[in-house]
Amino acid sequence: MCGIIGVSNHPEASRAIYLGLYALQHRGEEAAGVASFDGQEVHLIKSPGLASDALTDQDLIKLKGYAAIGHCRYSTTGSSNVKNIQPFLVRHRGRPIAIAHNGNLTNTAELFSRLEEEGSLFQTTMDSELIVHLLAKEKTNDLEKMFTNVLRQLEGAFSLVFLVGDTIVGARDPQGFRPLCLGRSGDGYVLASESCAFDLIKAEFIREVEPGEMVIINKDKLKTCRYGKNGAEKHAHCVFENIYFARPDSHIFNDNVYLTRKRLGAQLAKEHPVKNADFVIAIPDSGNYAALGYAQEMGLPFETGLIRNHYIGRTFIQPSQFIREARVRVKLNPIRDVLKGKRVVVVEDSIVRGTTSRSRIEELRNAGIKEIHMRISCPPIQWPCFYGIDFPSKKELIASSKSVEEIAKFIKVDSLGYLSLEGMLSVMNDGTQFCHACFSGKYPVKVPVNQSKYLLES
Repeated sequence: MCGIIGVSNHPEASRAIYLGLYALQHRGEEAAGVASFDGQEVHLIKSPGLASDALTDQDLIKLKGYAAIGHCRYSTTGSSNVKNIQPFLVRHRGRPIAIAHNGNLTNTAELFSRLEEEGSLFQTTMDSELIVHLLAKEKTNDLEKMFTNVLRQLEGAFSLVFLVGDTIVGARDPQGFRPLCLGRSGDGYVLASESCAFDLIKAEFIREVEPGEMVIINKDKLKTCRYGKNGAEKHAHCVFENIYFARPDSHIFNDNVYLTRKRLGAQLAKEHPVKNADFVIAIPDSGNYAALGYAQEMGLPFETGLIRNHYIGRTFIQPSQFIREARVRVKLNPIRDVLKGKRVVVVEDSIVRGTTSRSRIEELRNAGIKEIHMRISCPPIQWPCFYGIDFPSKKELIASSKSVEEIAKFIKVDSLGYLSLEGMLSVMNDGTQFCHACFSGKYPVKVPVNQSKYLLES
């Protein structure tokens, strides 16, 4: 998923980036980095780990300058390799260019083959590096023309921030898969994956960067242009951002995430009510707000039945299944005195592989719950994602091979109900503008052919 941020015309740009990465940490915990420009050269520091571990106070002192970009990494295309940590920095015609990318290109193989034939040498396995090589092929020094020519060659999902000398360039793909927000801080501007990053650095949210829009920021000057077709493309905002990834205090896709999740929960209650339950609990933290909406719609009490250890991190975005499973065991602890002998509705945001849900239900059973009625605030995930969410191969998605009844039996609940696709889209701000390929198999942008993870038998 990744978090990206760029700051212009700020007296402590790298520290502003650092705070912004704290706010965006939920988007990637593998690595963090900052690139800054001091008027003469670009300084770059990046390292594995959380922002607090990857960037020390001494590092921030070295990251001088009034313009900077930052990145927190969660790998999809490109493995968990130190070479793939961003920002990625190169020099071209004496000008430094650093890139931070959120999303996943779908024409990576075509671009890689073409560039390799033309003599490009690659340092990483990231699709993001392809963008830099395309920029190097451009003959013009005009930034708007250069980036327009390159962005039009990209397919798939991308929200981007670049540091080109003292200029910040931001761009969003024409379908708008991934969020990108624009804000103002003092006499400068800020770009960030989510609006929640603005609060820590006292920046004012202006608006979202439009799908197919590019913004060029030099100090206190802002220029916007549309490199895509003027409003011709149908948008395909990633609905999973609203369901799981984005922070509830963020404003993305022209809506508040917290309120969206409450609406998902209320719609779930309408579709799959449990009238004889004692109360509703959530699988924290991403299930909290849908559970609240469910409880309010049903007129049931909302209780805290599980306590989350906040020092563990998010299990879904850990790079290996072994680490995910180990962290699940210590991440949540049931409150036995609350749960014992009760009939409980358990609200979760999603079920991907099923193994995490099964272990959580086992813990709840051990706490003495009488009945467990599980409700999921999205439809069954049956298809892999090619646009930046690391859903595994289709054969690992439990809903691709099991019915709802079979899943309920596997995770050992008394009943299981998923929100319908129609119900989910009905509570979104214009549900026609969202990508739901992981639920429906309808991909809005062509996906790579012969991808093993796309096939059930792979």
